[in-house]
Amino acid sequence: MKFGSSGVRGLASELVGKPSGLYTAAFAWRLASSGLQSSGPVFVGRDMRDSSPAIADNCMAALAASGFQPIDCGVIPTPALALYAQKHGAAALMVTGSHIPADRNGIKFYRPNGEIDKADEAAITQYVAEKSNVYDPPAPAETAWPSHHDEAVAGYLERANGILEPDSLSGMRIGVYQHSSVAAELLVQVLRSFGAEAVPVGKSQTFVPVDTEAVDAGTLAKLKGWAREFALDAIVSTDADADRPLVADGNGDLFRGDLIGLVTALFVAADTVVTPVTSNSGISDALGFEVRRTKVGSPFVIAGMEAAYRDGTVVIGFEANGGVLLGSNCQLNGKTLPALPTRDSLLPILAVLGTVASTKRPLSRLRELWHLPFCASERLENFPLESSRRLMTELAGPDALQQFLAPFGTVAEIDETDGLRARMDSGEIIHLRPSGNAPELRCYSEAATYDRATAIVALTLEKARAFASSGPEVAP
Repeated sequence: MKFGSSGVRGLASELVGKPSGLYTAAFAWRLASSGLQSSGPVFVGRDMRDSSPAIADNCMAALAASGFQPIDCGVIPTPALALYAQKHGAAALMVTGSHIPADRNGIKFYRPNGEIDKADEAAITQYVAEKSNVYDPPAPAETAWPSHHDEAVAGYLERANGILEPDSLSGMRIGVYQHSSVAAELLVQVLRSFGAEAVPVGKSQTFVPVDTEAVDAGTLAKLKGWAREFALDAIVSTDADADRPLVADGNGDLFRGDLIGLVTALFVAADTVVTPVTSNSGISDALGFEVRRTKVGSPFVIAGMEAAYRDGTVVIGFEANGGVLLGSNCQLNGKTLPALPTRDSLLPILAVLGTVASTKRPLSRLRELWHLPFCASERLENFPLESSRRLMTELAGPDALQQFLAPFGTVAEIDETDGLRARMDSGEIIHLRPSGNAPELRCYSEAATYDRATAIVALTLEKARAFASSGPEVAP
């Protein structure tokens, strides 16, 4: 188990019981040592993984043993939990593995002012290391914890009500891919409240991991099938804990996460955009806002937003997975939309659909407004961390990277902000990056056509797979 780009993650079997209790005790210690009153409430939510209820119970027992009052918010979107905690000036934690497979899980931690930062992660990790051999997990509670689920969801819905004008989605037929998302029913409710005809599809009784940054071929085929079968204008969904949106057009083709972020930035009239290096390189100051680039992970985006904020400005962050973080209040429809500096899926989904409705342009043609390069991304799952480290080390020199990428031309620039990102002399971009929260290797590319971008990703990952199985030498 370790911290990645979004909370602590590991195999569910290794998180249930003592480990989840110990990490929560470390979080409670960090809160108390930072001056938070130890008798105060801590709100706890979870996703729909089979392991999540047991882990949430472990966490709440550990919070109570540390002197805090755990409040059970049940199955709830992560941004709804964060918003509710923010409103009450309280801490929170969310039991979720987000998009990773069902046999894994994780915990996201929130201070009263938002997500924990890298300093918090380091302190919690040190506490866990020091107390691992002496920590004694508390016994399970004999009675149910106080529940605030309905109140927390109601606050999230109230916030959504001000994002669009009433009936602004009238005449639109929108599919909602429900799978096992915590927002499955909420999305349908919100879309209908704005006048859309919402068509639920794909509800699953078993947990389905959905990675909005690397959607698998089976899911892509389903989206295309539903688009045809139900004559949809768009399809929307989220990952497991609803902090990342998924949007597809009327053909079932994905509207990439960084484009979702771009539309949202324009929708809220942002002055500054903070986004990782994995987002489309065409998103630049030329689009009417300042752009700041970071490493991948919400802690880096949040730090960038905090550094960029000035009184009276609108600051927004987004990642290539589509998750949008609102770093300041903004005005929409004559109302103030409060800041929510954690990944959210509802604001970007409504921003995209609202833009489609106001421009009267099909979603499939919306990207034409900005003349951006085409992007693609995919991952190698179950790619050992040691293999990723070895690959990054082996390719660190420009000569080795040039040899590895020779089929694509000559390397013109190398960016090592997060992984290895090469700009070729053709202008194409190839970016290899080990995942921060799972044993995966990710590849991103940019090219003049989508087919070319996907072909670059496929060949690059094929070479990486060959490298991992061939030993220390870079595969030719």
